[in-house]
Amino acid sequence: MNPRISETAEGADVKKVDNGTIREYDGKICIHIDGYWIRYYAPPPNTMSEKRALILSLRKRVFHHTEAGINSPGWRTEIARKYYEEETDVAKKRVKAAMLAGSLFNRATDIFTTVVDLEEKGIHVDENNELMKQCENCFMEALVLGKQVKHFSGEEGVDELWGEPFKAFSYPIDRFFESRYVKLAQTFAAIDKIIDRTIDLFSNVEGFQGLEEKLDELRMAAKTEVETMRRDEAIYEVWPRYVAAKEAVAEFKPCGLAKVEDSIRYWEDGLRLLHMAKDVISFLSGVRVPMPVTTENYMINCDLYEQNGSLDSEFSIPETCFGSVDKPPYN
Repeated sequence: MNPRISETAEGADVKKVDNGTIREYDGKICIHIDGYWIRYYAPPPNTMSEKRALILSLRKRVFHHTEAGINSPGWRTEIARKYYEEETDVAKKRVKAAMLAGSLFNRATDIFTTVVDLEEKGIHVDENNELMKQCENCFMEALVLGKQVKHFSGEEGVDELWGEPFKAFSYPIDRFFESRYVKLAQTFAAIDKIIDRTIDLFSNVEGFQGLEEKLDELRMAAKTEVETMRRDEAIYEVWPRYVAAKEAVAEFKPCGLAKVEDSIRYWEDGLRLLHMAKDVISFLSGVRVPMPVTTENYMINCDLYEQNGSLDSEFSIPETCFGSVDKPPYN
């Protein structure tokens, strides 16, 4: 991908724009990826210290959005491995795999931080050095084991998060940033899919008129939140807008039902479904990568409600899977 600056693009037909084009769009500098204009940030210099800062940020992000209890320190890697290898219970072994992945991730980060400290003291460490090889191996093994780590909601794994630190270690920083914009575009597409389906569904549900404007605002606010780095001053406008948009959806109440006593289950499950949509959007906005299982589960529930007027089914997602937890993302 070869980004290039060009003229202002407001109102342009994105279908005629090449991927990687960078230009002003909607009052900000954006990069075009797969039909989406995404806020663009120039990558920092490809130095060891910048890589260290990036990897440390990604470490916070991984543990912020994944299940609790897996942030095992790097110095305990062999202990974590021992317990993982000796475990025979399938459910417990998955959790111990997650703990080992966390420990390996921390060890890799510890090694890389030490290497950068040596570099800053004038001691060069070649990429073929044993320390660098061990660091790479830890990142790679954490990536494999990370497939068994779940999102903090418990809904699905987010192994995409575990791939990013390895990419940050292995790729030049500008190439890493390019790969992130692709993931952001995919996240935008998932948000559109959920919002479009929700609007289409509730447009035909008695008592739920007036949702479209709120859901469209959530769509735009969520995308803006996804594309904005926390260090950007714009976050002081972006985050409040996003939270307010979610609150507006959460506070929505149906009205105008002809026979409330005959429609109460229809009304309750409609609200449950609406809150599911809000929470899935929240999850996507946090991790900033697609969550295909969670998204598909939501679509299944939409189909159930559309067909039956309720969410009673073996496929219905328990409410406990969709806790309203707002976690500001790490960049």
